[in-house]
Amino acid sequence: MSEYITGRVKLSTVGDNDKIKKTQTAGAMKGKSDHLVFIRKDGQIVVENVPAQYGVRCGAVVSGYAKDGSATTHKFKWPGDESTCTLDKLISHNGVDKKTATLVLESDVVYCTKWRKVDTKKFGLPQTRQRVYMFVWQPDDGNFDDDLGDYWNTIVEYLQSPVRHSLESFILSNDHDIIRVFREALNGPPGRVTNRAVNQAPDFWEGRTQAGDLKHNKIARERLGIEDRSRSQTQWRPFGEMQIPPHYWLEYFKCQNQRELDMVDILHSSAARDAECHDSNFASFFWNISQNVSKEKHRGAVSGVAGCISPGGEFFLPHTGRPLLGCEKLLLQGIPYFRLLLGNETEVQLGDMAGNAMSLSVVNATMMAAMMCKQLRRDHIASANTDIMGTLKDINTTKKKPSLKSDSVAKFEGETTDTETLFAELSKLSNEAAESSIKCTCETSGKTSSSENFLRCRDCSMSCCRDCVHTKQGYQVSSHDINEHILTNEVHAHEKFETKLRSIMPANLILSRDGVDEIAAIGKDKHRVAGLSEFMFSLHRMKRERNKWVVVYYAREGGIGEAVGEFKITIGEVESRSQAATILGVQGELTSFFPAKKDPLIYGRIRPCARLRLLEGESKMTWLVKETESTTSLSIVGSGTTPSFRVQVGLTDEAAEAMVKNSKDAQAKSFNAASKRGEERRWLYAKNWKEWPEEVTIEDGMMDDCDVNLGGKYVRVGCLHTFNQNACWIRRRTDSAPELYFLIKPDVSRNGPGSAIISSSSCHDDVCSIIATLPWQWQPCDALEEKFHHVKVAVCHWSPLKKLKCLVPKTNLSVDAPKEDDSAILIKMNGISEHDMDDICCRDDESGSRNKVVLKVHSGSKAQQTVRRYNVLCVAPFLQHAAEKGLKYDLEPNASWIQMNHPSNVYFGCCNDTIPPRPQEHWTYDEEREEWVRSSEMEASRQYCLALQKAPQCFDFIADRKEGSLTVTCNPQVAAHRAAFALIEGRGDMMERDVSVEYRLLSSSNQADPVLNRFRLHNCQNLPETSVTLKGQFDLYERQKKAVTKMLEVENRKVSFQEIEMFEAPMPGKTGWSLNAKASRATQLRGGVIADAIGAGKTVISIAIILKGIADARSKRGEPRKSSATLVVVPPALISQWRDEIKKFTDELPNVLCIYDDSSFNDITVTMMLEADVVICPVDLLEAKKYMTRVTRVATGSTRDIDIPKVPTSTGQIEKTGAKGVWIPATSQDPYGGANNSNNQKRRNEAARFTYLYHQHINAIRQKSFDGDEKGIPLEYFEYERVFVDEIHECLCTTKDELSEAKKNSNDDTGFHKEKNRRAGREFLGITTKNPSQRPLVFRKAIFGLTATPLLDSTNRVIELANLMGNAYIITLSSHWRELERESCRNIFLDNLLEPKQSREIRKNIYAKCQDYLDLACCKNKNEEDMEGIVLVEKTSKIRMSEEEGEDYKRSQSGISPESKGFGIAPEDFDPTAGHDVSKFLKQNARLASRGEMLVKLCKQILSEEGNERTKIVVFADGRIGAGRVAAEFLSNEVGLGCTFFDKDTAVEEKNKMLSWYQYADVTEEDKKRPRVLVLEFAHAAGLNLQAECSNMILFTPLYIGDGGTTSDPIADASTELQAMGRVFRPGQAKSKVNVYRIHVEGPNGEECLDGKLIRRNTDKETIEMAVNADD
Repeated sequence: MSEYITGRVKLSTVGDNDKIKKTQTAGAMKGKSDHLVFIRKDGQIVVENVPAQYGVRCGAVVSGYAKDGSATTHKFKWPGDESTCTLDKLISHNGVDKKTATLVLESDVVYCTKWRKVDTKKFGLPQTRQRVYMFVWQPDDGNFDDDLGDYWNTIVEYLQSPVRHSLESFILSNDHDIIRVFREALNGPPGRVTNRAVNQAPDFWEGRTQAGDLKHNKIARERLGIEDRSRSQTQWRPFGEMQIPPHYWLEYFKCQNQRELDMVDILHSSAARDAECHDSNFASFFWNISQNVSKEKHRGAVSGVAGCISPGGEFFLPHTGRPLLGCEKLLLQGIPYFRLLLGNETEVQLGDMAGNAMSLSVVNATMMAAMMCKQLRRDHIASANTDIMGTLKDINTTKKKPSLKSDSVAKFEGETTDTETLFAELSKLSNEAAESSIKCTCETSGKTSSSENFLRCRDCSMSCCRDCVHTKQGYQVSSHDINEHILTNEVHAHEKFETKLRSIMPANLILSRDGVDEIAAIGKDKHRVAGLSEFMFSLHRMKRERNKWVVVYYAREGGIGEAVGEFKITIGEVESRSQAATILGVQGELTSFFPAKKDPLIYGRIRPCARLRLLEGESKMTWLVKETESTTSLSIVGSGTTPSFRVQVGLTDEAAEAMVKNSKDAQAKSFNAASKRGEERRWLYAKNWKEWPEEVTIEDGMMDDCDVNLGGKYVRVGCLHTFNQNACWIRRRTDSAPELYFLIKPDVSRNGPGSAIISSSSCHDDVCSIIATLPWQWQPCDALEEKFHHVKVAVCHWSPLKKLKCLVPKTNLSVDAPKEDDSAILIKMNGISEHDMDDICCRDDESGSRNKVVLKVHSGSKAQQTVRRYNVLCVAPFLQHAAEKGLKYDLEPNASWIQMNHPSNVYFGCCNDTIPPRPQEHWTYDEEREEWVRSSEMEASRQYCLALQKAPQCFDFIADRKEGSLTVTCNPQVAAHRAAFALIEGRGDMMERDVSVEYRLLSSSNQADPVLNRFRLHNCQNLPETSVTLKGQFDLYERQKKAVTKMLEVENRKVSFQEIEMFEAPMPGKTGWSLNAKASRATQLRGGVIADAIGAGKTVISIAIILKGIADARSKRGEPRKSSATLVVVPPALISQWRDEIKKFTDELPNVLCIYDDSSFNDITVTMMLEADVVICPVDLLEAKKYMTRVTRVATGSTRDIDIPKVPTSTGQIEKTGAKGVWIPATSQDPYGGANNSNNQKRRNEAARFTYLYHQHINAIRQKSFDGDEKGIPLEYFEYERVFVDEIHECLCTTKDELSEAKKNSNDDTGFHKEKNRRAGREFLGITTKNPSQRPLVFRKAIFGLTATPLLDSTNRVIELANLMGNAYIITLSSHWRELERESCRNIFLDNLLEPKQSREIRKNIYAKCQDYLDLACCKNKNEEDMEGIVLVEKTSKIRMSEEEGEDYKRSQSGISPESKGFGIAPEDFDPTAGHDVSKFLKQNARLASRGEMLVKLCKQILSEEGNERTKIVVFADGRIGAGRVAAEFLSNEVGLGCTFFDKDTAVEEKNKMLSWYQYADVTEEDKKRPRVLVLEFAHAAGLNLQAECSNMILFTPLYIGDGGTTSDPIADASTELQAMGRVFRPGQAKSKVNVYRIHVEGPNGEECLDGKLIRRNTDKETIEMAVNADD
């Protein structure tokens, strides 16, 4: 690159020995010379061929060469008459010295370069990310040898700041709201969808599978010496079974496949394999489980520092049991996510934002260096230094600046009160604290388990709820001595206890000066606490932990700087002990952080230097200080044997032998040096490493200066994963001796080995409970070796302090929160000092002249600093006041909403000051590019930006210097406007008058988690019957009459529905309060869904509804547009079937018009449309040839191509229903799982243009009037009585077959067969148009959807179903993902900027309102009485492919690496973003001759059975991959068999005719001669009635719709197969048994192939339940 920019190539760097050339991969230069080749052109020497190792532009002109140190360019002489010449020949011919000369190329501008290799971990961030940065500049004098780059390089080096904080410091706490949202998603529908796929996966370890990744895992185990099937961490098994450690996030692991689970097991064993053994459950590790295990190291080169964090990597932190989230990736890149204006971005999007190029601190350093290097050069020239770094250091060694007010530490001299009363009160609350604390890992992020049954180990105190312990997927508890106990939800709920605790905890504490001096006197201030008494300890946070609550106070530099000390108060179980020895109380621990800030620095965790403890029931409280440790000797003797930790994780002798081999070969030198230091045990295993003692006996354990006798018998407990290295020996409590624990304390950051300890706590983290520490060299197996029995131990001593006191300072600060007044004041802090007032106002009032300052606290870096100061000063007092005395607004989760009246000047939702109107976008035609372009005016956009900045906020912070106060005001009207705007925007005029608004103040800690159960539809059994007279003997069943009742109630506007929209504005700072406004509108539903089971008579119910209102409909018809017709929108193949059903059941609807395609309009007049009773049309009418031309011509008179809307050929925005690709990266190469396409915006523009033109034309047509005899008027012109949409789910669900619509060639080898575009149906129904009067299809009464498989597995689908079925609004519709299908880049940006994050309160209401709508508008009745005596028999017919077919099968796996190809390959193994083409694989699977052989065999077998000689058989195949045509060819080639088959080119009317052959009995001789087999594609499955003549069905291929990776939707696929079965298994079936045959092709030797995986997936019970949404 440097050569390319400068045009200068040092000849000494090129040639045969060039490094780049050496590393060049084979084939990279295929077809090209590896020499730099020149030609003569117009008298100049020009570069003709450029190999990879040269940074030269092809076509560059050679200026000449420069000799060493010379700026003079010498011309090259061309060698004779040669047509071409290599660089070597040119150099040789001119006698140029390669070692010193430089090749010079012509350039208009002189540039110089300097590059430097940088690493993120040298710039303050704990990750290894190595990149090369290049500094490019134009020298002032044109000097190629300008040295400015040396100054840039020096500044970059000077700005290096080595890592001070480990990876854990950048990880969010588990109770952070971002973590809670993430876990909620994994527990909800996205996690359930991914978990279903996991549960269907066969054995990854099965030899016949030959999965591409399997060999990596097997080789890794063999190389590392790990048993082949050792799975100590996850105990995974096929079909989703696993048992994981109790600190792992269960919901996360339910989304992991077997390869990832096995990788965790291998890496865990690898950590134990190191000679310096570590347990990944307790030591810090960082694993990228999206990589193959052969590429991922179990530990990084530097402890506490991660490897390179890629945006698409899935990183797992085993000691925390959870993954690295996207916002944490941002933090590890130096990007503070909390300063970004984020909306509801997913974790994958946030991770992608982190980027893969470089970290922010590195970018800043290199840019700063570039800006300052010229000045440094001037200063260096003026100085006497010879070294540039010396000059830079001299410049920065300036006089000490005077301290700013914010940097000074004010000594507290006021009144104080002792905290003895406080600790006594806390001690009394200890039992309540323990009961309301965390009892299971599912509660660590703030939620409370729904279970009231909890399991707790009697030995290790491990606890979990019953809901998290399942034999299939749950926590490992079999090794524990379990005791079950019950905690009612009321007792276990944490909200009330937190409020109580907050009401009594003071905002600030200080330590007595003489007490701190007393600690400092120990060992010449060994704890380095001197000066802590000068600091105020401010309340930082309250945290619920396992079996206890923790309150943390920090002393900070300048009040808001880095922490210099910590005082931690624990309430509840103050020590972790076995259940029999549990102790409750309160404990305080004081820690000084000065050792980490002042030389000599201490790295790692700093232990407390003083503590106090008051147990429940006690009255005396004593401070203790940690004295200097003493050394003594103990006799530690083991007896009996148990497996060591390494054996438990599956390590074999090969692992130990590898350590020995390594010490003799590769690491011999380092090992010998370590041996001399006595550190052999950090390199080699002990001889008896496989055995640990069952019992450990300590003799004569009484030590000087220690009041605890350590002697006695310690027995090992079998608890796994709750002790480091599963090592715990317990000395049980007796009347004379307390319970003690023999443990191994880990070095969490892995800076050294763990050390054995003897403690009064079973948790090694209770450092104040440690009594004795053994040398790091001691291992448990030593207790079995006599020579190691005598061990020197370090004994901890704690002595009482006489003077130390913890005090509550009495300050002038006071909090006032008016409750009765009507002012906007929410809460107010009085008594703020002048110093603090200057500090909080200085960023918004630099002059300090204003008395009242409105603080900017909502956005910007200055706002963040102001909020930080506010947090320290005000948050704790505010929270305490709210907990103790309350606010004007009740913060309880069940508090009442406060009703608001509309402002006098404007309705809610219509305030342009609060919500400035967006600038309009305009469409213009670009003649040059021949495409439509949308844009908006620049000035309008600028004015809009300014209006947004001026818009009022929900909270204002006002500082009053004169009063010394800070007031927080709350403006509910702002939130009310935003909530109402979302509810009414674009939905019609005058709607704002019907809106009412309520509001309340919420606390995030009190917000309940949403109910995430799957959505259910209920039956109509409790409704009265409505009778409708049908033709002849026909009558409705009881359940059908009740369904008619429910739908007529909807049609007659008798079903009320409360539409709501919510807006939540968090209050800046850490109070956790937010203002929540709820806009609501009472409305009557105008649509519903009949979701009765397949064959339950949805069509006849619809006919009954039409009949019930036909008289009224006829009375309302009239010109110009009002038709009496009910419009029925159906899949094309059902048009004739609907017509026949109407004739079958009634004679009262004689005027039925059938529209098959555009040509049908040629014979239909306006009068016919107005007087029709029923009009039936295809849902994909917009795709009918010439129909959009008709619409355009009628609307505008134009037939120009650019004026005719083109139906979008792609799906636009992909609906992602699973966790992979949204919450968890799908793959490292494609984290979005195919959902993020570079053409997305182009497709959005295409969709937006169609919608814009289509609706313009509709409006134009409706403005016209037509004569009654005029023909060819589009459907959109008329107004209908009602609309029915059959198979409504097909329009709503974005199935992944639409992803390949761009591949339009149906007969090539790579594209899919284009069957239909469901987007055309969505546009026809107007799914994104909020105002129903502006939709293409307008009705007077109601719109109804019909489906047996509604696929309501997500809130998105329910929301859009409600919107389509009569414009019912469910919360968040305004930001529904369908809008993204047509958004511009500008609007996408604005949506993300302005859309608030969804809180738990809002998400709870989304789920609740979705189910509420389904309860009111939908019904699902079964048809047991109709199906009585009819059974469905599913049969699987297996056949093995031939060896030759097997080879073709593997060759078709396009994009899969050769070594990975095999019979076990699944569609998920294909990565569409990497160019993998799953269509070839699917097509080849359908083409297998063995499949055709089985198809023919089955058909002949069925027809040969007695009584079935003339039966008719239906074969379903996947038309998307051309399987229907393949099946037809197999059948047609068989003599005497044949079939009926139609494809996309068959006219709709002809299709309906052909289908009728299989719906009715053979009557004529022509009927009897027709083939017995009908081949249909799955796309034609929905709605057909074939039960009268068909009782046998064959599924030619199992259905898979997708492009590979995570693009498939199992629920939609299972639904489609169910719909196919429902064509014959439905009421009216003449036979008592319906046979469904599935063809299952196996590998040549019986290997499970694609068929087996898909059949298992599509028949999964839970998937089918999600497809039908039945309440039972």
